[in-house]
Amino acid sequence: MNIVLLDTLTYGDTSLEGFDTLGTVCAYSTTTAEETAERVRDTEVIVTNKVVINDAVMEAAPSLKLICVAATGMNNIDHEAAARRGITVKNVAGYSTDAVVQHTFSMLFYLMGHSRYYDEYVKSGEWQREAVFAHIGPSFSELRGKTWGIIGLGEIGRGVAKIAQTFGANVCYYSTSGKNENAEYEKTTLSRLIENSDIISIHAPLNASTENLISHSELLQMKDGAVLLNLGRGGIVDEDALSVIIDVKPIFVGLDVLAREPMKTPHPLLAAQHPERLYITPHIAWTSREARERLIAATIENVKTFVVA
Repeated sequence: MNIVLLDTLTYGDTSLEGFDTLGTVCAYSTTTAEETAERVRDTEVIVTNKVVINDAVMEAAPSLKLICVAATGMNNIDHEAAARRGITVKNVAGYSTDAVVQHTFSMLFYLMGHSRYYDEYVKSGEWQREAVFAHIGPSFSELRGKTWGIIGLGEIGRGVAKIAQTFGANVCYYSTSGKNENAEYEKTTLSRLIENSDIISIHAPLNASTENLISHSELLQMKDGAVLLNLGRGGIVDEDALSVIIDVKPIFVGLDVLAREPMKTPHPLLAAQHPERLYITPHIAWTSREARERLIAATIENVKTFVVA
């Protein structure tokens, strides 16, 4: 069996040797749209993370039987074309929940505790000139008693909610689909969640109902000093609106996802006059070593079970 891995750079230093036991493997670090059809021409199995597999690519691969998406989201696959051609599509769910939950709190504490300021204060030599042992600069608060609003109460959202409660926060949520019902937490409207929350975290997919869900009016509704975290998908937070509001309203925003990745310059957020209010990481919430190992192991298992079946 021929197996083509199209974007192995995505997996970092995670071992991919397990694929070698399944067939003849051809691995590419990255693959452009122009290169995809040629690289899959003789393969039976495609493994992709973000490379788009559309109808034209499938047309160019007459032996193709299985597309393994090494991720949860499968919007890079033309599912209608795959079904029409009898090609199976498999993904991996749940592998990164713990990693994303952990990164959510990492981002929160960095912003909430003004970690950038205090780290730079010490390293600049200013602390060494203090008259007392503690330098009290920007004030930070405790989580206990704060209201944490979660947009998207799926597996990751529930994981965040559980830990937030452990810290003593009061949790509420907004269902972007309107279908999610969870008796453990207060369900509310988006407007009320934004107005009442001290921390807002987003763990929702990008679709027609969530695109630019958080824009000018929603950002202006936020409490002064509130923290907004997007660990769902880029495009849910309107980046143009954010680039304006973050300089006129004292809110703090952490983004692990952007509408276009990698980030391109010039970008409006890079011109923010209050960079201390903004923390951006390069879509790494899912990339703990353990999560990547689970992802690859599950993708290998998806190939194995397909072959056995």
